[in-house]
Amino acid sequence: MSQRVCLFGGTFDPIHSAHLRIAQEALHRCHLDRVLFIPAGNPPHKDASGLTPYEDRFRMVEIACAPYPQFAASRLEEGQARSYTIDTVKRFRKELAPDDHLFFLIGGDAFDEIKTWKNWPELIQLTEFVVVARPGRKYRIPEGAVVHRLDKLALPVSSSGIRARLAEGGPTPELPKKVRALIEERGLYSFGKTKATVSP
Repeated sequence: MSQRVCLFGGTFDPIHSAHLRIAQEALHRCHLDRVLFIPAGNPPHKDASGLTPYEDRFRMVEIACAPYPQFAASRLEEGQARSYTIDTVKRFRKELAPDDHLFFLIGGDAFDEIKTWKNWPELIQLTEFVVVARPGRKYRIPEGAVVHRLDKLALPVSSSGIRARLAEGGPTPELPKKVRALIEERGLYSFGKTKATVSP
C-alpha cells in the first residue's frame, strides 16, 4: 500500500504552535500518512553559527511532535554539511517505494525564491509542494512544479519574538508546555537573562 509522506524542513528555533498547525492542515488537506519535521543542520540561507545547537532544536521538535502519532522528528539534515533541499529529498526518496507520494511543506516566501535553490529543476520533478502563504501574498510557480496551496492560514507567530520574550523570562503561549520546560531547564535563548531589573 502506497504512502503519502511530507517533509517539513526548517530551523525550528524554536518549534512553535504555527509549525504544528500548518503541519496539521497539510496532513488533512493532502491526506498524508506522515509528516517528518527536519531541523536544518547547516542551512544555506542562514548563518548556522547563530542557531541554537542542533541537538537542542532536534529535542524540542521531538517533544513537540510526541502528542501527534503522524508527526515525527527526522535527522535527515544532521551534520555540518550544507543542508540543501535537493540532497535531503534525494536521500529520503531512497527510503520510499516507487508508488509512494512525496510532498515538501514550505512557506510561500521561500517557495517564491525556489529558482535560486541548488538543482531546482530536478527538485520539482522529485516532490510535490505544499505551499503555505500569508493572506494576500502571491508567489510564482515554476513550470512543471506541482503545488498544493495552503492559503487562508493567518498565523502571526514570530520565532524571533518568541526568543526575545524567552530572554526576558516572559510568557510564550505559542510554545508547547514541555518545549518551554526544556528551554528553561537548559537555559536556551539566554532564558530570563535580560529581564529588566526594577530600580529601588
